[in-house]
Amino acid sequence: MKLFKTIVSLSLVIVVLLAAGCQPQQSSTSDPNTTSKVSEAEKTSEAATTEEEPAATTEAAENSTDEVEDWQKITLYSTRHYDTDDEIFKKFTEKTGIVVEVVKDKGNALIEKLKSEGEDSPADIFYTADAGNLEHAKAEGLFQPINSDIIKENIPENLRDDEDMWTGITARARVIVYAKDRVDPSELSTYEDLADPKWQGRILIRSSSNQYNISLVASFLNDNIMGEEKTKEWLEGFVANLAREPKGNDRDQGKAVYAGEGDIAIMNTYYIGKMLSDEKDPEMKAAAESLGVFFPNQDTTGTHLNVSGAGILKTSDNPAAAREFLEFLSSEKAQEAFSSANYEFPANPNVQTENELLKSFGEFKVQDIDLSTLGDNQEKAVMLMDEAGWK
Repeated sequence: MKLFKTIVSLSLVIVVLLAAGCQPQQSSTSDPNTTSKVSEAEKTSEAATTEEEPAATTEAAENSTDEVEDWQKITLYSTRHYDTDDEIFKKFTEKTGIVVEVVKDKGNALIEKLKSEGEDSPADIFYTADAGNLEHAKAEGLFQPINSDIIKENIPENLRDDEDMWTGITARARVIVYAKDRVDPSELSTYEDLADPKWQGRILIRSSSNQYNISLVASFLNDNIMGEEKTKEWLEGFVANLAREPKGNDRDQGKAVYAGEGDIAIMNTYYIGKMLSDEKDPEMKAAAESLGVFFPNQDTTGTHLNVSGAGILKTSDNPAAAREFLEFLSSEKAQEAFSSANYEFPANPNVQTENELLKSFGEFKVQDIDLSTLGDNQEKAVMLMDEAGWK
């Protein structure tokens, strides 16, 4: 397909040149308004699905891309479904003239789509939640190096791939939420403490096949956090303390605490904001208002922080435009938009968020790990979770 497009393009160039040779010579001027092409296991696969992933759709940041030349647009494969993203993509188009066509689906479905399309894939960028999913795409050989000094300046090294194949765009912390009417926050301290028998029958969490949980356990496997033996012991005690068989998404855990099915749960921070701002579901908002948020391990190894991020695909026809797009997403203006509307922490440390909920969390210590290790540790994490009986 790409070869055919190249032959057609060359043919058109020859026709234009021949036509030009038949015309009187004219002076050449550049148009300042023209935008140029910018200088595991089966369970591990299932883990690519999170509640922020959409059903399969295709849309664009403009009303139509039918008449847009290939070099004037990029195609983004995304697992995210937020209106905020679409607005930011439109701002990029307004600034550069480059249209962003978005194909949305679940993470594993998009990875399989990319593999099946091979060299003929129209996609330029893969954008997804969780470093574990980004590492999955990297392991499949789908990315090429980003090679951007701007991104290296805007995004800290610990939130980027150690081989420059992907970069974090936004961040989220996986925290403990608790029933404010039943739990004194002084009872809470660390993730490790959740294996203590005092929490028996009181903990709620989603399934072990969820990528957020796999990455959490994968982070523990780093020697400077818990290491393998301590993680194995922790899992046994933690699973024994669950209030029910894991089910539902992060929001469902918060609602279950509100309903009295358990006293504490593990959730990503931005879901708290989403629940608090939910004007359509009074129960959802009431549940969030009943919860306290606790950042574990502040006196020890820090809270688990993960990212939503993206990489440029190896088969991209427009790597320069794709690079400019990622640079735009890492800019202070885009980062503040993600933070204000979607309750995600900016990955760019130069951004001071105006989001009141995020500001209320204050400064907190995070795990000192390379997020690339979450991919390295995934298979082991899944195995240990299975052995511990985490459903």
